[in-house]
Amino acid sequence: MLPEDQLDQEPDLVAYRLPDTPDMPIVPAPVQRTWWDAAPLRYAYRCLPLLMANQNGWWILNDNTFTVRWNGGASTAALSVRYTDGEADRRQAMSHFGHGILTFHVPYLFRTPPGWNLLVRGPANLPKDGAHPLEGLVETDWAVATFTMNWKITRPDADIVFEAGEPLLMLLPQRRGELERFHPAHAPISRMPDAGDHRAWHDSRMAFAH
Repeated sequence: MLPEDQLDQEPDLVAYRLPDTPDMPIVPAPVQRTWWDAAPLRYAYRCLPLLMANQNGWWILNDNTFTVRWNGGASTAALSVRYTDGEADRRQAMSHFGHGILTFHVPYLFRTPPGWNLLVRGPANLPKDGAHPLEGLVETDWAVATFTMNWKITRPDADIVFEAGEPLLMLLPQRRGELERFHPAHAPISRMPDAGDHRAWHDSRMAFAH
């Protein structure tokens, strides 16, 4: 993100900080994943599509460690949020919708260029035990209302910890209308213009495997 004194350079994405909100940094999504580092020979780092997905957007980081617990009920009171400093009423996470949904109030109002939306989703390739991120698509080129990030707690009667510095959501700009321009089709591989390159790749993989 560009600093405030560079806004006259027409950046593609601007995050306007709301007043009286905590400092939740916005950072480029990194290529590293801790659970990849722990795997034998770090195999996941050899997969280019995974590496590209890891970095495909920006993260908003949690400002303070808290613990969530859901008893499986449908009411908002069925989910509790406990911050380490005991000041939950001044924090961004809360039970707002019920049914085990954890809601974060995002402390920014975003602006994108005309015709661009903002896909708001969970951090790519970063699974969290007991909680699943929900996705939303926001028309940030005109919307004047804020949005929330929501996680569905999937493990009742368990303490789910969100650490300080942990990414809470991932931001990915998308051009509006691009998806509608695609018309999925299928055809035999022999009709692909570069089918020969695919065969060469396939043969090399088979030779490597043996």
